[in-house]
Amino acid sequence: MDTSDPRQRLLDLARASGVSLSALSRMIGKNAAYLQQFVKRGTPRKLEEDDRARLARFFGVAQSELGGSQDFSSSSGLRGEWLDVPRLDASASAGPGAVAADGRITGALRFSASWLRTQGLHADRLSAISVTGDSMEPTLRDGDEILVDCTPAPLRDGVHVVRLGDTLLVKRVAAGGGGRIALLSDNPAYRPIECAPGEAEIVGRVVWKGGRL
Repeated sequence: MDTSDPRQRLLDLARASGVSLSALSRMIGKNAAYLQQFVKRGTPRKLEEDDRARLARFFGVAQSELGGSQDFSSSSGLRGEWLDVPRLDASASAGPGAVAADGRITGALRFSASWLRTQGLHADRLSAISVTGDSMEPTLRDGDEILVDCTPAPLRDGVHVVRLGDTLLVKRVAAGGGGRIALLSDNPAYRPIECAPGEAEIVGRVVWKGGRL
């Protein structure tokens, strides 16, 4: 891998993070083909400073890796201090269920890199989505933002985002016999959802929440 080529470096970072160039283009406020043209056609010849800075913060790398100056003042001054986690145009239902959106990036939430490290979290495995519905009250409320850790791991206690068909749900997950699982709500008004083996996919574990008081 030639890390001296900013176009190849951007492409490698996008592939490693599982994010499309079109989604990254929209994140920095450009048309969907902007970064594809930068990588494949060399247009523009160099990323604008603001765009480069935002991409560098998103990936947690120095701006110099994306074609910026290598001096400290113009390289990523936030590197090692803050990292951006993509906020997706998707919601996890804490209610009867809702069809998930397409998962495109609509913005970012910024977290302290040192805090993420102390929590054992890696920014490239995280995404932020919103909660809809009241089935997880009082733990999660309608409109809360949640941070989802998509690192592959054995199932353990906690709140998870689960894909059931075309629907994203946020629930507690309890393992049963024969590979079955139960999706549990914190609101006692909602009954458990029983799932056959392979029917539900664990997307990730909820590791943080934020919302209005």
